[in-house]
Amino acid sequence: MILLIVSIILFNWTAFRLNRIRARNQAAHVWMFTMAFQLLFDLIIDFKLKGYWYFEKYTVDWAAFLAWTLLIPPLNLLFLGYFPTGRRLSVKAGYLAAWSAAILAYELLTMLPEPWGYFHYGWWNIGYSAVADPLLFLVLLFYYRRFIQSG
Repeated sequence: MILLIVSIILFNWTAFRLNRIRARNQAAHVWMFTMAFQLLFDLIIDFKLKGYWYFEKYTVDWAAFLAWTLLIPPLNLLFLGYFPTGRRLSVKAGYLAAWSAAILAYELLTMLPEPWGYFHYGWWNIGYSAVADPLLFLVLLFYYRRFIQSG
């Protein structure tokens, strides 16, 4: 829980301080899309398939609400704001790989024992995250370019 609270403060402070997405409506759309997509993904993997969970496995996990609403959206704002648009494909791939590696490292930190950590694996493992994270970033990037930035 300590890592979650510190991360929320740090990620949000950084995102709002260094955010390059200046239009408030675009930032709000990214935030809402992230929450909706995170909840959809967790609804399937966490609740339905018990692949992983945050604090509690068999009950309504109200503390996980903080992770769904305040943890991931600011990171996505930073990811999109600094994405190397107009650069070579290799630069974009490197950027995506660096963000994916950082997210995987953070995921490993979240698995520390309580009170520090808050994330637990069921059948899910870091290998699945290594495949899923870049794909989730690409979905976010597609949605942002197609529906938010061009709109």
